[in-house]
Amino acid sequence: MNFAVYSRDGCPYCDQVKQILSGKGYNYREYVLDRNFTREDFNREFGIGSTFPQVLLNDKKLGGCTDTIKYLREQNFI
Repeated sequence: MNFAVYSRDGCPYCDQVKQILSGKGYNYREYVLDRNFTREDFNREFGIGSTFPQVLLNDKKLGGCTDTIKYLREQNFI
């Protein structure tokens, strides 16, 4: 499984989803706002008004922290 986490510095929800993935032994690639992408890139990819983090699994958009945790539970990944 290839997780990607689009995050920003100082985001507690970003930290939470990264802790959950790491705690379960899942590898992920992190992309950080203003280091790896711009706000414009983020809006273009996820839509204006999207919140941080945004998580992808094998290029499938899972959504933010709540939606990602819900998906992981439903799929028995956590």
